Amino acid sequence: MKAWLKGMRARYARRWHAFGPEELGQGLAEVGVAPGDVLMVHSSFESFAGFRGAPAQIIRILQDAVGPTGTIVMPTLPFSGSVVSYAASEPDFDVRRTISKAGLITEVFRRSAHVVRSLHPTHSVAAWGARARELIADHERAGTPCGRATPWGRLRDCNAKIVFLGVPLRTMTFFHVIEETLEPELPVPVFEPGEFALPYRDYDGVAHVATMRLFSLQLARRRDPGRLARELQRRGLLSHARVAGLHVILVRARDAFDVAIGMAREGFLCLRS
Repeated sequence: MKAWLKGMRARYARRWHAFGPEELGQGLAEVGVAPGDVLMVHSSFESFAGFRGAPAQIIRILQDAVGPTGTIVMPTLPFSGSVVSYAASEPDFDVRRTISKAGLITEVFRRSAHVVRSLHPTHSVAAWGARARELIADHERAGTPCGRATPWGRLRDCNAKIVFLGVPLRTMTFFHVIEETLEPELPVPVFEPGEFALPYRDYDGVAHVATMRLFSLQLARRRDPGRLARELQRRGLLSHARVAGLHVILVRARDAFDVAIGMAREGFLCLRS
């Protein structure tokens, strides 16, 4: 029954909400994507039910939108659910072979030509373009998944834009950068006690071990990105576009960071009570 319903929704979308590469490119431009941008992309291919094309075409449209001087970045996390549970499963992260669990588009992107992936065993990213290698450098040595010296933290430094293709703002992994920054002020622990030693294999197949802290289960239960989303919306810092049935949202990493830190300084934390 679930498969039948999914098929019916897909046929409906193709009939009444069909769109192609040109319309998607126009939607990206409408929310503010421009040549030279560093663009972090969160996506769900299921939301592209009306798209006349494949994931590889979506990636090419994104690359065309930022051009040869721009950079595309996508999350390639190798787990879904709790990172602590993932670490307990004794994974062996291989930068060349471990699939991305962040959606089909991210996995196709990971396998695409001229795309490089960071070596971090839990919160890796894949990147293409002018600043790709600069962004992913030494991620595995950072000590935490999303601190200042990681691709996630560098999004703020390079004035990156974060775009959401058919997914809500709560999927924004950059939110971890904010949590790491606010660690001393939060009433719940940001990290689990101690450090975790996680193995990984580099592009040459050589085995290494990265030692790091991992985000706490308590924080996962209390996290409420919706508060930040509502404040960004109130301030006019979210850009929206509709491409047939696909909802496209864009926010600048610096705006998300600055607003969240400002909220915290005023006593408004993005946490459920």
